[in-house]
Amino acid sequence: MTTRHYALPVETTQWVVQGTTETVFNWEYDEPRDRLLTLYEKGKRKQWDAQTLIDWSLDVDPTDQSVMPDTYVPIFGSPTWEKMSRAERDEVRHHYTAWLLSQFLHGEQGALICAAKIVQTVPDVDAKFYAATQVMDEARHVEAYNKFLHEKLELAYPIHPQLALLLDQTIADSRWDITYLGMQVMIEGVALAAFSLIRDFTGHPLARSLNAYVMKDEARHVAFGLLALQDAYRDITDAERREREDFVIEAARLLRDRIVAEPVYERLGLPVEECMDFMDRSDIMNVYRMSLFARVVPVVKRIGLWSDKIQQAFIDLGVMAYENAEPDEMFDNDERIAEELEAALAARRNGETTPASRAGDIAATIAAGQA
Repeated sequence: MTTRHYALPVETTQWVVQGTTETVFNWEYDEPRDRLLTLYEKGKRKQWDAQTLIDWSLDVDPTDQSVMPDTYVPIFGSPTWEKMSRAERDEVRHHYTAWLLSQFLHGEQGALICAAKIVQTVPDVDAKFYAATQVMDEARHVEAYNKFLHEKLELAYPIHPQLALLLDQTIADSRWDITYLGMQVMIEGVALAAFSLIRDFTGHPLARSLNAYVMKDEARHVAFGLLALQDAYRDITDAERREREDFVIEAARLLRDRIVAEPVYERLGLPVEECMDFMDRSDIMNVYRMSLFARVVPVVKRIGLWSDKIQQAFIDLGVMAYENAEPDEMFDNDERIAEELEAALAARRNGETTPASRAGDIAATIAAGQA
């Protein structure tokens, strides 16, 4: 992506992660776990081409409410928002959309690095197999979000410092399970919820299909982390369990409260403190923040990190309502929606229809998926 599209200079925000990594070779191929091999087989079958599956011919107008409605902007309804003209609100929405998808892009690059590290460090060969498919998935996600930001929004933001901090902690730690826990469970679990809000609320076929296809992959990635960590955490010591729960609690606080769009308000010259204060008090924003943990909380419970301390932390964050959610059902739904979109595209392509008519078919599929 060329730097002319960045709201801030890239060279001021890039960084190098220092750390030590232990590489594990495993010559035991005879008794792999069936669950992970099944996931590996699915990972091989579900590869897709971001250049050809997504209809990039569709135009995206950042001022169009169908791409991202006003209500999705965190300061919607604030005194600052109410003072703005229509053009100023459209500019804020354009920048917020670019900022949000930029964080998706940077998170996907972090996931690419983490998946490659998992191949190197995880002790079991079946996990290495699946992680290898995830490396390709994450490269495709970086490619797709980069293309959307560069060609459609023509604007991008650097990584948020708090997301960079969490990625740094996740990548630099030499223990393979911390990389799993930070990326597969926490970052990708929250990202799935954020992707789903765009997928379910945008009316634009390109924006929806992009996020739906990425979610289909990410659901497998979180399932991978769940399966691997369920096994790994059965026999850890109490001290090791407490350390990992502390990591989850700090990551949850970072993801819920600290990764917010203040760079957008600073860039546009808005009153940052007033905007942030409104977001802290906004009922809509509180519901949004809680919804980000719909997949994280039940996965953390199922991998066995469920002491009184971590439960109290989730209560304090207001996300314990998801304790008994079934992540498998959410993952299945994510895959179903993406496959409906893919089937609609395939049907139109076989009929040699135009991009415009394919867009209409996707729109019909969107309506069916929301019914």
